[in-house]
Amino acid sequence: MKQHTVTDSPYGPLTLVADDGVLCGLYMTDQRHRPPEETFGTRDDTLFAEAEEQLKAYFAGDLEEFTVELRLNGTPFQRTVWDALRRIPYGETRTYGQLAGILGAPAASRAVGLANGRNPIGIIVPCHRVIGANGSLTGYGGGLERKQRLLDFERGASLF
Repeated sequence: MKQHTVTDSPYGPLTLVADDGVLCGLYMTDQRHRPPEETFGTRDDTLFAEAEEQLKAYFAGDLEEFTVELRLNGTPFQRTVWDALRRIPYGETRTYGQLAGILGAPAASRAVGLANGRNPIGIIVPCHRVIGANGSLTGYGGGLERKQRLLDFERGASLF
């Protein structure tokens, strides 16, 4: 059974979605690949205390690694990519090619990019830490401005 809540953040409202009490979605306003609202289930503002607490600590600069339980729904390849995203250290970036190499598929940078773009749990699964081969910001479901702000925040260049 799915349930959701909406919480504030320095990046705008975040919609948290749980499936049987386990976080399976974190979506930003106007996010590409955001599922329709009707798929989020009923609203429950009490179910997400741990995730909200960790997000507040992250935005305060007091948390670098999330430990909230996640349910990542996707293909086996997507889940492998999303797991690799969670291993990118706070404040660092990797290219799509580097991730493909880490996964043992150096020619799969485009597939890594597609999986990255379908990440259902933004921020917590830090897809914003992936950049283009030349160091440029490339696609981000939450928008390039948000991606830049998240990277700047993690690098200590911008405090809220």
